Amino acid sequence: MTRDQVRSLLLAHAIAGRIAEDPDSARALARENLRRMRESSSRGAARIWMREWERLLEGPLTELLTALTSPSPRSRELRQNNPFAGVLSEEERRRVLGAANSPKVR
Repeated sequence: MTRDQVRSLLLAHAIAGRIAEDPDSARALARENLRRMRESSSRGAARIWMREWERLLEGPLTELLTALTSPSPRSRELRQNNPFAGVLSEEERRRVLGAANSPKVR
């Protein structure tokens, strides 16, 4: 994986922890973010991934968390259109990104 993909994966794991703590609030935030993303995006590819996120948000929590945190190519694509902005505080996000710069990560 590229450095950016590793950073994205580490952020996804931190987000997954928050989702597990309060799935209803995290899903509500993601749904609202997807609504805004749909309003501002006319790109076909992005819309495909938004529909996939909508499907995951309506399904089992374990499926959502697996899709979010998997290193698979499909999950890497999903994370490019991640609807969970705001789940982590800016400080939490900074700490995760700082940890991603550690030479032991990868």
